[in-house]
Amino acid sequence: MGRSTTSTLPPAAARPDHDHVLLSVHGRAAHLTLNRPKALNALTHAMVRRIDEALTAWEHDPDVETVVLTGAGERGLCAGGDIRAIYEDARAGGTASADFWRDEYRLNARIAHWPKPYVAVMDGIVMGGGVGVSAHGNVRVVTERSRVAMPETGIGFVPDVGGTYLLSRAPGELGTHLALTGAQVGAADALLCGLADHYVPSSRLGDFLAELSSAPVEEVLPRHTHQPPPGELAAHRDWIDHCYAADTVEEIVDRLLATGVQEAKQTAETLLTKSPTSLKVTLAAMRRARALPTLEAVLTQEYRVSCAALSSPDLVEGIRAQVIDKDREPKWSPGSLGKVGHGDVERFFDGTDAGEREPLFTSGS
Repeated sequence: MGRSTTSTLPPAAARPDHDHVLLSVHGRAAHLTLNRPKALNALTHAMVRRIDEALTAWEHDPDVETVVLTGAGERGLCAGGDIRAIYEDARAGGTASADFWRDEYRLNARIAHWPKPYVAVMDGIVMGGGVGVSAHGNVRVVTERSRVAMPETGIGFVPDVGGTYLLSRAPGELGTHLALTGAQVGAADALLCGLADHYVPSSRLGDFLAELSSAPVEEVLPRHTHQPPPGELAAHRDWIDHCYAADTVEEIVDRLLATGVQEAKQTAETLLTKSPTSLKVTLAAMRRARALPTLEAVLTQEYRVSCAALSSPDLVEGIRAQVIDKDREPKWSPGSLGKVGHGDVERFFDGTDAGEREPLFTSGS
């Protein structure tokens, strides 16, 4: 039987959008279920607030020992943020997306520092904002169905939600490869890159989650974890580490083409379909993230970059081509890597587009 310990939260009946995040408590475990299956559980601002409110209530509830995040439907945990809403906001020159990102990035940091076990079930598709609400948790579970990615360069955007923090700390240049290409990885590669901790076959998830109601996660996990099926990235480390160690995107592409390896050539061809501006900004963001000491510092950088992207033509054009019209033929501006200058990249980091807003995090957070 489920019980509610969230009486301090506004009742769902008073706020219909609360149906998009279902809350329940079963014994020791409190459950957050992202519930927009037709939109592959894409995050809205209201959903971010709802999750934050629930975490506030459960943090101080002595009966809640574990928080579990899952996604409704059969396709996955979460496909990311609601990019249709971002598209409309960017076209209108609005600020709703900046407000959304502010609360979303603060939630990402909160999850990273959550004082209780935060079990993220990364089953199926986990992309963009879905990575932000799962891969910062302290118990991250993948299955044979997991497809984890930060695909932002394909829509004229840049990896955010702490994605550049996570990927910049992956072994070698694997994170740079994933950030620039937006490639999806399965369970073994997610574990290799530090995006997940444990592999549980999808057929065992029901029993795993049920047992969390009566036992601590450290006791339950060993009964259900297995070795994942083999991944792909480890076999490509030599050319990935060599090619992506280059200082510019142009040189990365040249190195990929010069390897003589078919997979590297295909990767170069993939990169050349992405937004040239997004590629260059992403590489700069990844390099800078490596030198930043905390997740909060990286999220602050990402906030500046995201706000700058709102006024970039490639964000609207990328979403139009991939999601709105679905013609898959974006017309990037500028249209080639060579036409994206140093100043074009630097403007994403100067904070001008983030406005004179309050700091994302206080010095003590």
